Amino acid sequence: MVSVCAVAQTAAPNPLAPYISVSEPVVALTYVEVIDGTGAAAVADQTVIIDHGKVAAVGASSSVAVPAGARVLDLHGHTIYPGLVGMHEHLFYSEPRSATMSGLAASESADTAPRLYLAAGVTTARTTGSVEPYTDLNIKKDIDSGQAPGPELDVTGPYLQGNPPLIPSLHALTGPEDAKKTVDYWVGEGVTSWKAYMTITPEELKAAVDAVHAHGQKITGHLCSIGFTEAAEMGIDNLEHGIVEDQEFAPGKEKGVCPLGARGKTESSDIDSLQVKTMIQTLVSHHVALTSTLAVFESFLPNRPPMAFLAREKGSMMTEAWASVLAQRAQIAEHAATSQWPELLKKEMRFERAFAAAGGLLMAGCDPTAYGATLAGFGDQRNLELLVEAGFTPVEAIRIYTLNGAKYLGREDRIGTIAVGKQADLVVVAGDVAKDISAVEHVETVFKSGVGFDSQKLIDSAQGMMGIR
Repeated sequence: MVSVCAVAQTAAPNPLAPYISVSEPVVALTYVEVIDGTGAAAVADQTVIIDHGKVAAVGASSSVAVPAGARVLDLHGHTIYPGLVGMHEHLFYSEPRSATMSGLAASESADTAPRLYLAAGVTTARTTGSVEPYTDLNIKKDIDSGQAPGPELDVTGPYLQGNPPLIPSLHALTGPEDAKKTVDYWVGEGVTSWKAYMTITPEELKAAVDAVHAHGQKITGHLCSIGFTEAAEMGIDNLEHGIVEDQEFAPGKEKGVCPLGARGKTESSDIDSLQVKTMIQTLVSHHVALTSTLAVFESFLPNRPPMAFLAREKGSMMTEAWASVLAQRAQIAEHAATSQWPELLKKEMRFERAFAAAGGLLMAGCDPTAYGATLAGFGDQRNLELLVEAGFTPVEAIRIYTLNGAKYLGREDRIGTIAVGKQADLVVVAGDVAKDISAVEHVETVFKSGVGFDSQKLIDSAQGMMGIR
């Protein structure tokens, strides 16, 4: 009986243990370059003390005392920055396509997506649209209770989509009352964020905005039937993707109708035009944030992203998914001479720079959708690189991906920057990020609330599974 009781009282093994490389409560990260997330210049030869999940000290290694008994990591040649706050993420993946099955279908990535996000340095993520809300909510519960690895999740409800739905798994709203009813129900189930989708009607969007705000929550939109200006005036909090998806300037645009296929086909959407400048000012004055998703746009460009970057993703994909991505990439390359995407990407980059310069809150996320070339986590690293290609400095790109997202979520008092008293969400990479943004691809350790996760072990645990589970 005594032995049986002893076995019963033995603590269950920690399910996160296989992925943890630093578990000590007090840790000293020494001789490291720090990008603090505020937009300030990087500072070399710093020591950061983590004490029971929080940042206890930050300063020159020559002056910060290392506490007795602390785990000491010598990080010469490394950079640390705050955990990324991904603001357009998903827990599903675009299923492989074929010659006879090319429509968009999404499969839930309950295990792989959270691991890959955390491995890449994403410690907080908004799902920005769910195809399986109950699954996403249960994933969040498992992560929060320490049963599964992953970022802190802000779970978005089911897409608020008009009729017809553009993805088979989406519910088509039947009117404003249905929009309100949907919001009320899912808030009761635990959803904390919302997204309106392309064919929603103006009446449905207004009802959704009012219902979401009545619950003290926020709503974003990937819109087509409704222009950015109209949505801002309705009270929407956030808009996804940018000028490439805003159809308000499309020739012959009908109110409340999505002109599919009109993307970017009008000179009036030139970034220097009065119409676009006025629209930007409307967004800024109404405090509407914008989410950059350059990585998913890049996947439509001929011969981009670089094959070397895609090769990093290959091991995480099921075989059929990788084959499908290569087939789609080859097809895009075949039509390079007539592709509008190189100019659209340049236009989007200019728009995001103009929006930020006007005082707008620019955030970022990878949107792992389209034909599957943009993977959870990997895509966030690529998005950082593309923000720099767009003209932001590396420290500005880090701020967009950390502090700006934290501000939108109302969590800047505990995440988003490296500062004493804040949650120890930190990304350790090999290299000098301030001089070469591609160093963000070399993540070694990701601290979430002071616990250090081994990036490679998380990636290895998802080998070949993206597209399956």
